Amino acid sequence: MIIEPLIFTIVSFAIFVYMFFRMIRNNDTTYVVILVLEFIGIALNFAEALFRVKLNMIFVILKYILSILLPVTIMILEKRNITLFEMVYLQKAKIYLLLGDNKKAKQALIDLIEKKPKSYQAHRRLAEIYELEGGMRKAIDEYVQAVDLNKKDYDSYYKVAELLTNLDKKDEAAEMLFSLLNKKPEMYKATELLGEILLEKERYKEAVNVYQEALRYNPVSYDLNYNLGIAYTMLNDFQNAKTCYEKAAEINSLLYNAKYSLAEIALIYKDLEEAEKRFLEAIEEEELSADGYYELAKIYLIKGEKDTAIKYINTAIDSNAKKIVPKVKQEPIFIPIMAKISIPFNLEEPEQEEGKAKLQEKEIKAKEHLEEMSEITRSLSYNDIKMLRKNQAGKSIKIDDREGYSQEWQRDV
Repeated sequence: MIIEPLIFTIVSFAIFVYMFFRMIRNNDTTYVVILVLEFIGIALNFAEALFRVKLNMIFVILKYILSILLPVTIMILEKRNITLFEMVYLQKAKIYLLLGDNKKAKQALIDLIEKKPKSYQAHRRLAEIYELEGGMRKAIDEYVQAVDLNKKDYDSYYKVAELLTNLDKKDEAAEMLFSLLNKKPEMYKATELLGEILLEKERYKEAVNVYQEALRYNPVSYDLNYNLGIAYTMLNDFQNAKTCYEKAAEINSLLYNAKYSLAEIALIYKDLEEAEKRFLEAIEEEELSADGYYELAKIYLIKGEKDTAIKYINTAIDSNAKKIVPKVKQEPIFIPIMAKISIPFNLEEPEQEEGKAKLQEKEIKAKEHLEEMSEITRSLSYNDIKMLRKNQAGKSIKIDDREGYSQEWQRDV
């Protein structure tokens, strides 16, 4: 049993000497604490040998922890470019944050950066504090520093793009996100943010490419399929839009926006039965119910069923009179039944329930575009619609609406 104390003494003393010279070379007094703890562990071993007593298990474990495990752990971290004083300052900052003292936490990190400008962890954590406090520009600067020090820190890269978006520097954010997705194409949140920016900027072809690439990694995402449908909608590629909306509706049957879009596309192609079916599904969503009933009323007028049309248009007005009444007055199709439509004197919009979800801008634009196109194509014959279905990529078809004006319908695939 003499061998074990001897080996322990040699190893622990060698580590002690190594740590002592590290302190001298780095001129870092934080090593003093570690040297003191090592000395306590070594002293326990000498006491055991000198007085020929058997230490109980707790003291044996303690001496190994203090003399070997603790310094070896520090040595390993230093090999990963995390020095002892860096660990100390990072822990100080963490403790201050837990105590709710952001000012002292920031100061600890700033002091660390002054001593070690290339501390990745310090820059990253300082950026998080600035972001938490709303200092977005300072946060961007620190996240950029973190990325420079760790090229694989994709989360910090994304954070820079997100903060640039919040500062309305969306073109710069888009460039960063393109670069990020080139390195990490499966990063879902980067795709999501980039897609939103491209849709807002009306860069629909680029949005299509981004969403298609993302679907390779997450094919059953409702949002990716739905947003790709919106991009195709704005490019007037209704066949591909329909495919995307159908996939989205299949993935999540409780989200009705895709079903409303499918109903409008069905109207464009004069598939009244399909349109009716989809609108009846979409009216389950309160925000879409007024428009859904309005469109159903038009379908039944086209089918010649006036009583049902009257019922649906009055229901639409009951749901949202301020929105529907002006549309009814401007729509010639309702002239034959106008006398039986209940138009209220007070057109104030009903108060929305607090917390109720609203359509996003991209959804409103796509919805209005589909509604406009369904109106334009209403006067086309079924043969014309068949021609639209067969229209090849890159060709333009001129569509004349019932007022006599024309519009170029460009299908981009």
